Amino acid sequence: MVSGAQPAGWTDERVDLLKKLWMEGLSASQIAGELGEGVTRNAVIGKVHRLKLSARAKPTNTTPRARPAAPRPAAPRRVAGPAPSMSASASINKPRPSIPRPQVMGATALAMTPDMQAELYVAPATSELFIPEDKRLSLLQLNEHTCKWPIGDPLTKDFYFCGQHSLESGPYCEFHSRKAYHQLDKKRR
Repeated sequence: MVSGAQPAGWTDERVDLLKKLWMEGLSASQIAGELGEGVTRNAVIGKVHRLKLSARAKPTNTTPRARPAAPRPAAPRRVAGPAPSMSASASINKPRPSIPRPQVMGATALAMTPDMQAELYVAPATSELFIPEDKRLSLLQLNEHTCKWPIGDPLTKDFYFCGQHSLESGPYCEFHSRKAYHQLDKKRR
């Protein structure tokens, strides 16, 4: 962005004037106008921030500024047609019967219909595989042939890995592979 007028810089006199006008309660736009020479409102705000000036004083004139009246847009032209009958205007004021609206769910406002109700797939409950203490492995004991399924909280002393023989197709034993990878043909579509 290239601007035609470059500010002369923040001289001591300009900084003093900025401080004085700020403490008098002038807005950043008004101060920029007073300083002139290409000083913008944002430049004033930035300098005030860098100088760590306190919140400016309340303006002495607290009456609201009169805004120039905006010209009203002309009303759109209407094509001449038959005058509305009394029955047409009376039907406008009648309350409409309530139409059953579909249930709306979530911020996306998608209409939910009964045929759209999703059926959640719930995996069959499986009990946890019991692993004897002598078969439990630490991280350093794992190799390419052992099940790497973590059991417990890694921040506790009781944390261990399954350690059973892993399948050739993945890092887990048969039991933990079934837990980790759901088969698509078992899921409802």
